Amino acid sequence: MLMSTHDVQSFEDASRVVGWYARRWLIERYNFVLKSGCRVEKLQLETQERLERALATYALVAWRLLWLTYEARKNPQAPCDCVLEACEWQVLQLHNADQPTEPPPSLREAIGRIAQLGGFLARKGDGQPGVQVIWRGLARLGDLVAGYQLALQPPYVVGNA
Repeated sequence: MLMSTHDVQSFEDASRVVGWYARRWLIERYNFVLKSGCRVEKLQLETQERLERALATYALVAWRLLWLTYEARKNPQAPCDCVLEACEWQVLQLHNADQPTEPPPSLREAIGRIAQLGGFLARKGDGQPGVQVIWRGLARLGDLVAGYQLALQPPYVVGNA
């Protein structure tokens, strides 16, 4: 039995309230990412304007993490280039000593590799990677991509030219 303060007079009303309740766990995960991952409660910003800007940024980070996590579960066979830039998934493959493939790997494989960068062990009984290891993995992937892109730049001349 689900109790609600909303007026429920019809089956459609009941369906709507149950639908809201069914989304509650995802909202709780979003808040968890904001609190535990982004640590928004520990921000010590001096003005409301700064806090609002920080929250706007962290809200996008939290949304992307949740979206990536659940999109990989919902559409595991989708190509990963629907969520990652070409340089991101290619660096993931190079990091594992693979040559980049065409078509790109599946979303499940790419998110799994990102999670492994974040510390996910990917053992047989480990289940699906969670938000925290994906977050850490995305941070490492960003560093790897930046290093790869720097390595492709022409060499800089040090000293007098």
